[in-house]
Amino acid sequence: MSASETIPADSGTPEAGAIETMHAESFEDFELHSLLERGVREAGFTRPWPIQALTIPAALEGADVLGLAQTGTGKTAAFALPLLDQLLDEDAPGPRALVLAPTRELATQIDAEIRVLAKFTKLKTTLVFGGSSMHAQKAALRRRPEVIVACPGRLLDLMGQGAVRLDSVETLVLDEADHMFDMGFLPDIRRILAALPRDRQNLLFSATMPKEIRRLADEILSEPHVVELAKSAPAETIAHVLHPVPEARKKDLLRHLLDADDCTTAIVFTRTKVRAKRLALQLARTGRSAVALQGDMSQNARDRAMNDFRKNRVEILVATDIAARGIDVAGVSHVIN
Repeated sequence: MSASETIPADSGTPEAGAIETMHAESFEDFELHSLLERGVREAGFTRPWPIQALTIPAALEGADVLGLAQTGTGKTAAFALPLLDQLLDEDAPGPRALVLAPTRELATQIDAEIRVLAKFTKLKTTLVFGGSSMHAQKAALRRRPEVIVACPGRLLDLMGQGAVRLDSVETLVLDEADHMFDMGFLPDIRRILAALPRDRQNLLFSATMPKEIRRLADEILSEPHVVELAKSAPAETIAHVLHPVPEARKKDLLRHLLDADDCTTAIVFTRTKVRAKRLALQLARTGRSAVALQGDMSQNARDRAMNDFRKNRVEILVATDIAARGIDVAGVSHVIN
């Protein structure tokens, strides 16, 4: 098994050796299709991030890839650019690439970034997830898009209704595989894998490698190019603080933290949907600008909540950890668990 970096023996990843690593100084070093290079410039990308520099060359060569990296490391472009580059090599009906993500929010972000990168091409992408019109998704799939970005549950529903076939898929991407396992999607993923051609490229990204994901990686990846950027240590740009507090004083402490001068926007995590809704209402009643994000909300309500938070119309987002997975919002000053 090849690797860009030697993976420590106790890291929980498949065995890996080391090969010479390409240190790309710019996206031009990848020699992408000219239409993709225009998309890269449109996206404002300049110098590749480490996950991109270490995975894109191998993926462009058609190798399977195992990337251990957290959200916010640039991994969407790491799999999207080689995927799109290969699609431009040949004109064939889709779907030719399938990207699976655990949450609607992450799928939406992946789809949006792929559309920016593919802006100057004729490649079509379709977004598939629950909570939105199945009729519209079926209509989009009838146009045979080259790329499908999907959550597993809705994709299986559409497959069961004969609305989509996956026998022409050339590249499979599993993003945040560990979160998909946490959310109980592993059986769904195995059903989807059974509908795919055996001869395909596989790109698997995960922040951690629980034994179930390691087993899945061993099953689907063939001599993968392995890159590990996931670290257990906090990011250097984040200050972590632990406040021991009795249960009865948690709300008082929360109010104190939110009142601080340096708290401009905050995400507050709760364990349950009920707590998220209740806490958002309680904060709103005290005059704070707060909104809840939890799994029982309709897609329109989720989109509205996220848009309001991103555009600073709402200062506090109260969310369950499952509902918030994959969310990438710049400029949040505080995250409170």
